[in-house]
Amino acid sequence: MARLTLHKTSFTSGEISPRLLGRGDLTAYENGAGKLRNVFIHPTGGISRRPGLRYVDTARGDGRLVAFEFNTEQVYLLVFTDLFVDVYRDGVKTASLATPWTEAQIKQIVWVQTADTLLVVHPDVPPKKITRTSDSAWTIYDWAFTDKDGRIFQPHHKFADEDVTMAASATTGTITLTASADVFAAGHAGLRFRVENKEVEIASITSATQAQALVKETLLSTAATKDWEEQSFSSVRGWPLSINFHQDRMTIGGSRDLPNRLWLSKSSDLFNFDLGEGLDDEGIEFAILSDQVNAIRAIFSGRHLQVFTSGAEWMVTGYPLTPGNVQLRRQTRIGSPTDRTVPPRDVDGATLFVPRNGPELREFLFADVEQAYQATDLATLARHLIDVPVDQDFDTSERLFFMVMENGDLATLTIFRTEQVTAWSLQETSGAFQSVSFAGNTPYFLVSRSNGVFLESLEHGLNVDSALTGTDGTPKTTWTGLDHLEGETVAILADGAEHASRTVSGGAVTLNEPASTVAIGLPYTHKVQPLAPMVQSAQGGSQGGKVRPVAITLRLQDTSALRLDTGRGFSDVPFKGFGGSLLDTPPQAFTGDKTVRALGWRRDGTKPLWRIEQSTPLPFTLLSVTTKISING
Repeated sequence: MARLTLHKTSFTSGEISPRLLGRGDLTAYENGAGKLRNVFIHPTGGISRRPGLRYVDTARGDGRLVAFEFNTEQVYLLVFTDLFVDVYRDGVKTASLATPWTEAQIKQIVWVQTADTLLVVHPDVPPKKITRTSDSAWTIYDWAFTDKDGRIFQPHHKFADEDVTMAASATTGTITLTASADVFAAGHAGLRFRVENKEVEIASITSATQAQALVKETLLSTAATKDWEEQSFSSVRGWPLSINFHQDRMTIGGSRDLPNRLWLSKSSDLFNFDLGEGLDDEGIEFAILSDQVNAIRAIFSGRHLQVFTSGAEWMVTGYPLTPGNVQLRRQTRIGSPTDRTVPPRDVDGATLFVPRNGPELREFLFADVEQAYQATDLATLARHLIDVPVDQDFDTSERLFFMVMENGDLATLTIFRTEQVTAWSLQETSGAFQSVSFAGNTPYFLVSRSNGVFLESLEHGLNVDSALTGTDGTPKTTWTGLDHLEGETVAILADGAEHASRTVSGGAVTLNEPASTVAIGLPYTHKVQPLAPMVQSAQGGSQGGKVRPVAITLRLQDTSALRLDTGRGFSDVPFKGFGGSLLDTPPQAFTGDKTVRALGWRRDGTKPLWRIEQSTPLPFTLLSVTTKISING
């Protein structure tokens, strides 16, 4: 029988998939854990109980969050719900607008900000501008392309077969257009056509082959010609799918009926898509053609213009981008989802995107050696935590990447490429996460709970969810204002100490003793469970043999509560000065080592030697664990 000491100094591999329980040879096994729930992993290796969520407001319903940063001092959060958008600044609603997007359409919207305007697109809705003039003054209206001398500089395309001709009855005034095959639909009224590159506006539809039109630019002739086209975006042909800016051009990626096409505006003229004579500053248009479907799902401006399609990832190069030097190259064949829009996010120069198939998160990163992009899967070791991502965002200050899942879970990735840290954990709450967005330095979440859909913000110092805090110079027992938690059993911190749970009734709770400060909200439980040890001794390895833990030393920092199981069930670990009780007495934060003795042989090599699980709404940080064990092969 051998006596060994195991040192676990880092959790920087995060929660590891159960499929890797036999891979003790991996460095990830040494730095990973079997379960990390409701904890954040620090890039330095330790873990902490995640901050709680402060209740901000009740949303109109299911929706999506979008950040809007006018400048460093004026940061807003836009909450898109069914046919509405509500605007918040510093957690206070300042404006509301009626919008055209239904609840079902919100998951497919794409947006980009320019100065005081947010441009929003959806393939079934005319693209909109949402413009801010003050905290309370916001407007929404349709895009307007550049208009000069009767010509609108918007993209055009011939949707009919190449052999279909168009003839005009005259070259000026009100004319009749006659097509050689069915072309016109009722929705074409009011739209622009170009006949031999001269514009007319459709006034009315006579039949599928004939329409009345008003000439905007004198036509060249009345002869039937194959050289004609209609505006690319319309209620007949659909609207843009994605949008971004790159090298001082507005870039549109795909539309409902032209899903594989890219349009780049004229340089420094964002709503002018005039192709002109192909001069360097004029518009650019081309289709992505290859051996597979390439419906564009997102475009991203990074080192190059990156195009994410349903079947592959592409880069558009040219510096500067001009009609004469633009080049398109396929990089990887991963593909992006077609049933929802999950915005790609920049993390230290890499673009993180959700692939079309499989529980993955891909890192689209340019490799200088190969002069090409690679798409590494960052979720290889933790695929069990990924379940149909629907939203994502990155907290640069904490190095945390958040992914909201369709099942309501929130996966958190601590990512720090220079230190080779890629660590996953899972956040759970009493309800379901719907959307995430960082407005300034504040993470906001849309959370569906039993009493409605709430807007909540992550706040350090809180240890309960959907929480409110209160202060009163005169201690009191009854605290009100909890209407959003009506009927819920809530956890309570009063004057820094945990008090017995209460059920909210009439929007209020009553404490046993008066208190001056309270934090009241829904409890959540953090869990830390290591992987089963795999060690080698002179007698062989521990896998398949018996292991007996002797002592477990946990190095803690600013920790006020610890509930530990070393094989005989969970129990609170008392700290000096606590007297073994956390109730009614404000606990002091403990920093240092805490050693707990353990007994009993373990014959199941897949089971951990210890576990931490607690819902006590108090701080907890674990830096390292030292375990003394005996093994008997």
